[in-house]
Amino acid sequence: MIITRRDFTKSLAAGVSSTIVPSISLAQSGSTTVKRPNILFICTDQHSGQMLMGGPGKRVPVRTPNMARLAAKGVHFRNVYCGSPVCAPGRAALMTGRFASDVDSYGNTTVFQGTVPTWGNYLRDAGYTCWATGKLDLAANKDLGFEEVQINHGHFVHPDITELFRRPMCYRIDERELVDGAATTEGKEGDQEKLERGLAWIKTQKGSGKPWAAYVGLNIPHPPFAAPKKYFDIYPPKDVPLPNIPSGYLDNLHLVFQTLRDFSMISTPISEDRIRRARSAYYGMITEFDDYLGKVLDELEQRGTLKDTVIIYTSDHGEMLGEHGMWLKRALYEGAARIPLFMAGAGLPEGKVIDTPVASVDLTATLLDLGGVPRQQGLRGRSLLPLIAGDANAAPPYVYSECHNEGNSTGSFMIRKGDWKYLYFSFYGNNLLFNLREDPGELNNLSGRSETTAIERDLHNTLTSLVDPDAVTLRAFERQDQFLAKTIQSHDAQKFYKLLAGRLGQGQAALITQLHYRNWKPEHLEVDNKREPIG
Repeated sequence: MIITRRDFTKSLAAGVSSTIVPSISLAQSGSTTVKRPNILFICTDQHSGQMLMGGPGKRVPVRTPNMARLAAKGVHFRNVYCGSPVCAPGRAALMTGRFASDVDSYGNTTVFQGTVPTWGNYLRDAGYTCWATGKLDLAANKDLGFEEVQINHGHFVHPDITELFRRPMCYRIDERELVDGAATTEGKEGDQEKLERGLAWIKTQKGSGKPWAAYVGLNIPHPPFAAPKKYFDIYPPKDVPLPNIPSGYLDNLHLVFQTLRDFSMISTPISEDRIRRARSAYYGMITEFDDYLGKVLDELEQRGTLKDTVIIYTSDHGEMLGEHGMWLKRALYEGAARIPLFMAGAGLPEGKVIDTPVASVDLTATLLDLGGVPRQQGLRGRSLLPLIAGDANAAPPYVYSECHNEGNSTGSFMIRKGDWKYLYFSFYGNNLLFNLREDPGELNNLSGRSETTAIERDLHNTLTSLVDPDAVTLRAFERQDQFLAKTIQSHDAQKFYKLLAGRLGQGQAALITQLHYRNWKPEHLEVDNKREPIG
C-alpha cells in the first residue's frame, strides 16, 4: 500500500516537520550533516562502475581525476548495482526506490507510468523545491515532483519496439555497427549545457528560504562511441587493452547470453581495430564527463554551496564493453550491472570508501532520510546514511537486480551477498554463481558444485523471499504482449512494418507484419532505412 499525500501531511504534523528533523550523526567523521540539505543529483547514462578512478599504471586505464576529487570530499561506494541494466527500468528503480518489476517497467517499451511517487514527489511534498533537466526517461505528462525544464522522456515517447519480440527472439540489425569508435568535434548532446543550466537554476535559489533538489540527467557515455578528439587522443587505440576473453570461453557461455549476442549480431567476430576504437572512445567520453564534473565542483566550491548541499553522482546502468563477448547493456554481469556512486558535502565524511554492496534502489530512502521525510511504505531500498555513519549492521543484507528487456530470451535475476553473486534464469535450469573476491571477472561458474550448495541455496531463498522470479518473468512477457497488441491496433499494416524495419530489417519486419496482419501483401515495400539511435 502506498502512503497517500493526506497521510503524509498528517505524519509531518505529528512531529516530523522540517523544524525538528534531527541532524544525522556521522560517528566516524566527528561531524553531522546539515538538516534538510540542498541536493544536486547528477545521473549519466551507461557509465560502468568498473570504469573510474584509474589512470596511467593502474588496472583501469580511464582517467577520472575529478571523480577522485569528489571521492576525497565525500563517500565513494565501490560496489553499487542498478535496478535493471537498461535505461527505463533502471531509472524507474533509481527514482522510486522500488524494484523495476514492482512498477511494471521491464524495458525501454514498458516504461514507468507514474503509478507511484518518485523521490521528487516525496521531497516536494515535504517542502523542497524540486527541479530537473536533461534525461529523466520516466513518464511524460505525469506529476513526478519536479519542475521539468528541457526534460527528455525518450522511451515514453519513442518506445524500443524490439523489446516486444523476445519469444521467439528477433535480431536487431543496427547494433553491430555500434562496436566502433571515433573522435568527434563536440561533446555528447549538450551535456555541458545541461550542467550549466542546472548551476544557473541553483543560483536562483539563494535566499529562497526553502531547501532544493536539482536533478541533471546526461547522455554521456552512451553510444555511439564518439569522444571529442582531445579526449579520444588520451587513449590511443593501439594502447587500449582488449576484453579479457580466455580461449574457448565463449563456447560455454550461458545460452541466455549466447542468444543476447546473436540478437545484437555480434556473435560473428569483430575486428580488434574496431574493438580498440570503441573502448578508446568510451574511455574518452568518461574523461570528458569528468572534466564537466570538475567545473561543477569548482563552481560549488567558489560559491560555498557544498557547506549545505549534498552532491550525488551515479549512472542508470553500465556497459559490457566487450567483456564476455558482449557489448552495450542488458546483462547482469558486472560491466552492465555495476554503476558509480559518490556522495559529498553538507557534513558527510570526507575520503570514506564503502565496499559493502548497495544498490540504486537505496537512493530514494537515502534522499528521504536526508530530507527528514519518514520512510514510505512500499520502498524496497534502505537509507545509506547509517552505513555512512559507521553502523555496519545497517548495511543492506543483499542487493537485487533483474533483467527482462530486448535480447533476453527469459527473465534473469541477481542476488549479491558479500562476495557472492548469484544469477537465476527463469525456466532454464542452469544458473550462475561467482565469488567476486576470488573471481572479479566472473569467469568461473561455481553453481551446481557440492561445496557451494549451501551458499547457492541461501542466495536462491533470498531471491524467492523478495519476488516470485518465474511469475515476474511471465508478467513481463504479458505486459510486453499487451503493448504489442495495442501497437497493432493503433497502426495499419504499412505503418507497423515501417515501425519495425528500421531496427529489424526488411525481412524480419515483413514476416512479423504478415503474421499479425494476415491480409497484408509485402509486394511493394516502402521502408525508410534511417536507423534510430538505440536507447
